[in-house]
Amino acid sequence: MSRERGPDHRLNPYRDDLAAAHLRGEVKATRFVEGVDRQVQACSLPLLRRPELAAPMDTQLLYGEVFRVYEEKNGWAWGQSALDDYVGYVEAKDLVSRPAKATHTVAALRTFIYPKPDLKTRPALPVSMNAKLRVVGARGNFSEIESGGWVFSAHLATVGSYVRDFVAVAEEFIGVPYLWGGRDSLGVDCSGLVQMALERAGISSLRDTDMQEATLGEALPEPIDFTALHRGDLVFWKGHVGIMVDAERMIHANGFHMRVEVERLDIAMSRIARSDAGHVTTIKRLPGR
Repeated sequence: MSRERGPDHRLNPYRDDLAAAHLRGEVKATRFVEGVDRQVQACSLPLLRRPELAAPMDTQLLYGEVFRVYEEKNGWAWGQSALDDYVGYVEAKDLVSRPAKATHTVAALRTFIYPKPDLKTRPALPVSMNAKLRVVGARGNFSEIESGGWVFSAHLATVGSYVRDFVAVAEEFIGVPYLWGGRDSLGVDCSGLVQMALERAGISSLRDTDMQEATLGEALPEPIDFTALHRGDLVFWKGHVGIMVDAERMIHANGFHMRVEVERLDIAMSRIARSDAGHVTTIKRLPGR
């Protein structure tokens, strides 16, 4: 007997007892509610599968990102990321109720929010690439942000200002430790690296590997010609993804090296073929590459 499958729970906020109002008519739930936008005020905020600190972390929300809340209960908020629609639970204490429209994003791999516009003061909070900030003033080399504090101005980019080479962004993460569900400069997984790098280039991306494989770019024809790969091609396995640096080498966050590493594709393919991920499933090329 087969079970009827509904919309992907990772991207659609619904449970038996509660669902987002926009899903009325698509899913069954006891109650439907409108979401309320909140804003992340932590360096990074784990998005968990269950409202328990020991629950698996599916992804992370970054400073300044918006989280749409459908339920707040016992210190937990259940909802979805406004960036990529990912659904889960976060600790409510790390959300503020009045989201400020961002004017800038962090363009450096990592920077700090200082209590004063002085590099010798103790930083109040480290923030990662792609964190969202609202700048309200400037003094010397620092920008003042509305939520309080100062950030080194050269580490910021105005909203809508993008880089051309997302692979170069990924290369900034070389050596960053591998972290399942991670998507910041302290720890990142394979699809998190792809999502972070593409965001700096103004390209929207869903979070998980299977979502990226289904939605990003165009698949190269089969049989795949592994001698004709380009910088920026995305190489997919079951549950894994890497980015081609050139015709022969790939950058990826991986559990073998436990960090972001550049290695020859043929070596990676040989090793990964012996794992549960198996052989390459697809190579996708983004428009203009």
